[in-house]
Amino acid sequence: MPVFEYKGFDKKGKAVKGLREADTEKAARSALRKDGIMATDVKASGGKGKGKSKDGKGGGGGLNAEVDFSRFQRITVDDIAIATRNLATLLQAGVPMVESLTALIDQVENPALKRIYSEIKQEVNEGISLHVSLAKHKIFDHIYVNLVRAGESSGTLDVVLERLADFKEGQAQLKSQIIGTLTYPIIMVFVGIGIMGVLFTVVVPRITRIFEHANAKLPILTQILIFISEAARDYWWAMILATVVFVLGVRKWLSTEKGRITWDKIKLRLPLFGILFRMIAVARFSRTLGTLLQSGVPLLVCLDIVEAVVANATIAKAVEDTKNAVREGEGIAPPLKRSGQFPPMVTHMVAIGEKTGQLENMLNRIATAYEKRVEVRLKAMTSLLEPLMILGMGGAVGFIVFSILKPILEMNTLIK
Repeated sequence: MPVFEYKGFDKKGKAVKGLREADTEKAARSALRKDGIMATDVKASGGKGKGKSKDGKGGGGGLNAEVDFSRFQRITVDDIAIATRNLATLLQAGVPMVESLTALIDQVENPALKRIYSEIKQEVNEGISLHVSLAKHKIFDHIYVNLVRAGESSGTLDVVLERLADFKEGQAQLKSQIIGTLTYPIIMVFVGIGIMGVLFTVVVPRITRIFEHANAKLPILTQILIFISEAARDYWWAMILATVVFVLGVRKWLSTEKGRITWDKIKLRLPLFGILFRMIAVARFSRTLGTLLQSGVPLLVCLDIVEAVVANATIAKAVEDTKNAVREGEGIAPPLKRSGQFPPMVTHMVAIGEKTGQLENMLNRIATAYEKRVEVRLKAMTSLLEPLMILGMGGAVGFIVFSILKPILEMNTLIK
């Protein structure tokens, strides 16, 4: 069914706009009138829906067509999680799929996501499977599509969607924890760089002018300070250019397979941060694999998906080796242990889960435990980084002050 965009006024005279499904523009206007909306403009949406706009031309075409900025609106993980949970609730209540999608479209607030679900509903109404329609949109990843496919095959789509909502919400929560914890230190680093830049390019040159006509030899620290100050003042553009070139070079190197593999190995061995990266990878591995298995996805397919989402080439290689071992009839725990990339507690719990037939529950327990450990680790790192940054700033300022005061004190001593 075509989708129409409308603008108008409600019963209270408030300006409103949105999307409405209807066979024709006339039907859309009629439906809006029944809802108490006086439409001033109705036109076919730029999505799959076809129809005529108010001027009688095809919707969305032509050089004079109005630009629809809503399609560029960002769709967050939270938006998808809320929509998924709402769809699961409707299906659990026994509402047919097409009617559930219709109700979901009315509930979704994000215009871009509303348009996507309108297209999905149209395709499902035409007989296309839900997972096939979802796969056409990039906002639904491999995990999402494969879980929906497993739910459709097993007849437990409502349960699978509920688990998917939990999974997406967990992903969003972990990401927000990491971003929230690291935001303050990153801001402090940029503030510190700005302060040092001002000191070396503005303040220090004015103070060190008193040494220009001094015949006495300046202390080595003062010479270093003057050199850094002059370099920052005269060659700041070269420093910025070198930084940009360095960043672009690193990004190009990381885009190569060799560079990505090397960097992923380095990340896991970094002091302080290496353990955190490994914890995040283990949590993602366990949560994804547990959710997939719990939803009835075959083990080898699960491992294929997990290999693509762990976001670390070293961990992904361990998962690939595990997948090959499982294909040859071996369990999951032994190859994970041989890889040396998973902590002993993880491989031990996976082995117990395989023996007791509770692998899914055990993996979810591992994921929960490591997500909590990531949160604790992030808080500990933040509390450690703050005093380290203060010490660094204090050390830099102390270096400047000492480098300036030392020759002044020496000159006063000579005068006496």
